[in-house]
Amino acid sequence: MGPIVGFRWKSNYYIRARAAKISNPRTPRQQEQRGKFATAFNFLKTMKPFIRIGYKEFTQDKSAFNAAMSYTLKRAVTGSGKDITIDFNRVLVSMGTLMPVFEGAAMQEKDKMSFNWQNNSGMGNAEDTDIAMLLVYNKDKEMAVYDTEAALRSGKHAELLLPDNWQDDELVAYLSFRNADGESVSNSICLPISIAEAPEDEGEIQAESTDTTNEKPLPIKKTKLQPHIAVHLSSASPNNIGTCRCET
Repeated sequence: MGPIVGFRWKSNYYIRARAAKISNPRTPRQQEQRGKFATAFNFLKTMKPFIRIGYKEFTQDKSAFNAAMSYTLKRAVTGSGKDITIDFNRVLVSMGTLMPVFEGAAMQEKDKMSFNWQNNSGMGNAEDTDIAMLLVYNKDKEMAVYDTEAALRSGKHAELLLPDNWQDDELVAYLSFRNADGESVSNSICLPISIAEAPEDEGEIQAESTDTTNEKPLPIKKTKLQPHIAVHLSSASPNNIGTCRCET
């Protein structure tokens, strides 16, 4: 049978063959496999708390993160050599047995992303009380923001705040659901994103100017200046929105 090693996972004991020593660990195929692994790992580690919920149904024999890694490597990592990338349309940031939605869209408007979907409660095991989980990934900055308790399935709408400096970046939006007790989770869907049209420039909608070259100047009335203080408050993000940077 050869050399074996034993280990324990969640009160169960397992054995497996010891990994063989490799005399040349830097063959092109091995380097490519490491590149795929690093690509999947760097993507998923930006959303670890979300993944813990999204892959909760697959934690009997492995961790939620390892389950997500396994799926992403098999289904969502594409390319070879130096052209290894993530196919974001095939990514599942959550996976499970709960009924997903089949019609949805997202709209980006300045510093927020609006999610809309059709309420399919009553289809399979979908219920009105299922909780929407939102996630937006920034391809350029390799960061993710998310909300695991955004709205009810019956609400058909939810919003996710985005960092101010994301407006010109390429984003990907995912929508999934978990049931009220958190035991079942749906497969996520990648939503098409539209950009909200910006309002017309204020300078272009002002009233017509009036020629005042021949008008007499109005008398200047001296007034006592009062100090003016402008206070700008930045609204805090909701407690259940996470922002994760890539970490080593």
